Amino acid sequence: MQNRSFTLAAATAAAAAVSMLSACGSGSDSTSVSAPSVTTSTPRQTLSIASTRDFTPGTSYGSVGAYEQVTGTIKGEVDPKDPKNAIIQDLSLAPVNANGMVEYTADFVMLKPKDMSKANGVLRYDAPNRGNILTMINPAASPSDAVYLERGYVILYSAWQGDVPKSNPNRLTVSVPVARNPDGSSITGPYRAELVPSAAVPVMTLPGGVFNGTMIPYAPASLDNTQPGYALTRRANETDPRTPVPASDWKFANCDSGDSGNGAANSFPGTPDPTRICLKGGFDPKYLYEIVYVAKDPLVMGVGLAALRDTVSFFRGKAADAAGNANPLAGRITHTLGQGTSQSGNAMKTFLHLGFNQALDGGKVFDGMYAHVAARQTNVNTRFAVPGGGGGLRTDHTAFGQTAPRGLDKDYVDELSGRKGGVMARCAATNTCPKFFLGLSGTEFWQLQGSPVLTDTYGFRDLAQPENARIYYYSSTQHGGPGGTASISYDPSRDVYPRGTVAHFNDTFRALFLNLEDWVTRNTAPPASQVPKIADGTLVRPEQLKFPVMKGLTWAAGGAQGTQTPIPEFNYLARYNGFPLLDFGPQYKPQDESGIATQLPPFYTGKDYAILVPQVDARTGLTLAGVRGVEVQAPLGTSIEFNYVATPGIVDLSNLGGSFIPFHRTEAARIAAGDTRPSLESLYGSQAGYVAAVTQAANALVGQRFLLQRDAERIIRNAGATPVLP
Repeated sequence: MQNRSFTLAAATAAAAAVSMLSACGSGSDSTSVSAPSVTTSTPRQTLSIASTRDFTPGTSYGSVGAYEQVTGTIKGEVDPKDPKNAIIQDLSLAPVNANGMVEYTADFVMLKPKDMSKANGVLRYDAPNRGNILTMINPAASPSDAVYLERGYVILYSAWQGDVPKSNPNRLTVSVPVARNPDGSSITGPYRAELVPSAAVPVMTLPGGVFNGTMIPYAPASLDNTQPGYALTRRANETDPRTPVPASDWKFANCDSGDSGNGAANSFPGTPDPTRICLKGGFDPKYLYEIVYVAKDPLVMGVGLAALRDTVSFFRGKAADAAGNANPLAGRITHTLGQGTSQSGNAMKTFLHLGFNQALDGGKVFDGMYAHVAARQTNVNTRFAVPGGGGGLRTDHTAFGQTAPRGLDKDYVDELSGRKGGVMARCAATNTCPKFFLGLSGTEFWQLQGSPVLTDTYGFRDLAQPENARIYYYSSTQHGGPGGTASISYDPSRDVYPRGTVAHFNDTFRALFLNLEDWVTRNTAPPASQVPKIADGTLVRPEQLKFPVMKGLTWAAGGAQGTQTPIPEFNYLARYNGFPLLDFGPQYKPQDESGIATQLPPFYTGKDYAILVPQVDARTGLTLAGVRGVEVQAPLGTSIEFNYVATPGIVDLSNLGGSFIPFHRTEAARIAAGDTRPSLESLYGSQAGYVAAVTQAANALVGQRFLLQRDAERIIRNAGATPVLP
């Protein structure tokens, strides 16, 4: 396996059998739609408010008072002739209205002070993740989040992703047009999806993948899967050759769930259905399946980025919409901050990279931006784009989202591909770059190819970052989760070690976001970047990690040490997801993740970007660099930033998850087990010693501006209420 979870070298030859070498059907990238002779110089926006209600009725937030929740839509127009929109893939093939404009309608939810005179002038935009509001402020569940409301923020959630189904009322959607040929006929072309069954099932739903299963799929141009450009393959691991599944054994169809008595589906070939794949004998969870087919009717997904640009600009600066409806924030917003988490954080980086932080009037859309646990960019501007992908278990390792530059600086040079220009190249050219924070958990290094933002492409030297950027690595953390021992679970059939990390970044994020606000509104410089570095040995090749011996432990439900489930001795295997240089064909623009992919699966060029990972403390197994939270400075065990899949035959990291291996409580138990890490007894001596260590760490982080005082007090209280030692 060459000490990593993914390489394309073994798969390239087999991939050629199912590659699409050129776009199918008609629809040239340069074809334009003739606009009507009547045009308007300014795109119109129309605000529609569906409801206004009290937010957390009866609650007052400091001197700001009560909040209300406003729900509605903005219907807008995008001018296909405006150079600021020129980068949008297939915009020239989108239908236009009588004014020569391309239309969209975007859902939004807003939290605002009922008395806008109490607002602090800051509009915080949080990008939905696959249509979901991941970061909905909820002081009842997370009291510390009340700080944003107490400070007088207006908080906006507005849709940007065009393939989110409208059938789910809890998701925010944006309607984007379908690209058509000038004669109105369907555009067709190659499309690929990964189907990853978690159980034996007769049918799988498009568009497939771990993260995209509920999105709107692209229909096949024909249900006849014997035509050129249609193929289904399977393999156990990413590195295995693709084995073709005969066309006679699968169909675009829906299968019943009945079985013939031996576990096999009995309804093949099923009922024709363009949204599902029926497989004779059913899908086996031991395999990763990949389908390539000729799709039709691509969404002009990049319109969603223009919709985001113009929606935020409207709420920031317009008094009223085109119909005279008042902007509820008119005259009250002085600064804007944009935030995205995981997939939506990748989308915010794409928004910046493709030049959308330049508003139509030439000014900035966002003054500050925080891309949180966001190592990559998002496939939102290709033909047949699927923005919801993510690098998880056996999936999306070769998907769009891999080719745009990782380096931030405008003059970043990608020596591997020979391309120049980083994420901030366009905003630097228009003087619209925001103050920028990038947050990285450990998962971003191990699974999501995060280190190239810190190093040259060969991993030989650290990169200098732009003056307007800070990067913060959250030490010893996984991609998400609440942290704490109560968050740890253990199913040995799923993961080799207890799943989760006690260390987390939630409190760090909150403090850093306020630092971003202060940088934007008061020009108060934030803390320096906190990242592992090649120069000081804290960022190294995976094979250079040196973990302590961790053994002789058991795990009980609830996160306490017990006798229920033995934890295997930790065995470091140096597995990680690699980062190959891929070729999607001559019509694809890799530096912008735009254009038309015609080589599917993509061709592996034989070149790989270097992947480095944070070095660990040989004594505790916790990482050395970054923002080391209280759970790292006063640990109860080793939070490890990865875990291994326990399923026999599957060689991979557990999907976006870490591990936790507790310390032995006493020195006698540690010595008897042969564990080389310190025991709780040796670290703290007593419960009072543990509380003192937590207090010291919390107070230090407050002084460094990585923790709010209110959160420090809560953490110290919780330490006193958590029995660790007598």
